[in-house]
Amino acid sequence: MRLFGPLHFTLIAVIVAVTIAFSKVAAAGRIPITPLRITFGGFLAAGEFVWWVFRYSHEGIHAANLPLQLCDLTLWLSVASCLTLRPAIVEFTYFAGIAGAGAAILTPDLWSPWPSYAAIYFFVAHGGIVIAMSMLVFGRVVPLRKAAVWRAFGWLLIYAAALGIFNAFTGANYMYLSRKPASASALDLLGPWPFYIFAGVALALVFFWLLWLPAPKQTE
Repeated sequence: MRLFGPLHFTLIAVIVAVTIAFSKVAAAGRIPITPLRITFGGFLAAGEFVWWVFRYSHEGIHAANLPLQLCDLTLWLSVASCLTLRPAIVEFTYFAGIAGAGAAILTPDLWSPWPSYAAIYFFVAHGGIVIAMSMLVFGRVVPLRKAAVWRAFGWLLIYAAALGIFNAFTGANYMYLSRKPASASALDLLGPWPFYIFAGVALALVFFWLLWLPAPKQTE
């Protein structure tokens, strides 16, 4: 897939359109939100289980392909958000999920060419995170609490530190903390290792604040 080529732009446009539609439907209360969020959460969970069966039946399980990437975490937290509406889960997943999945959608690191199952799964899973969390937050199902951005950023740093330790002991590259992805990505603009990590932390905080500004907030 050519980066920002016609196919890539089309997939981005579809994800954006579905995200806006779900958010507007939820905010307007045109259909009951409970069956919508539960059905969408179940859809994401089922898709992930199918992917696990497919991937591990082909690759086996080893330290480098465990479901530990940030988007793996936020996908399951998106499921938990849809099913439980727990504010703490929704807040972290809104910030980390949309920032991480959004970056992945814009600069996809595909395992195989389109239209293979792996490539389709990539956009469905990452798009699903963006859609689910936008629906819950911009749909005013779970407005953000005060200081949510700082709590989410703190948990992101803790998770990144834990993965950094795991990478060091196993030679894995979760969250691309050990090296950049082989394909073109936004990290190419942030300098060599390890400087791109620190630049990425600063950029993540900027993205978190950009997500905080337009999001509906809880009233005191």
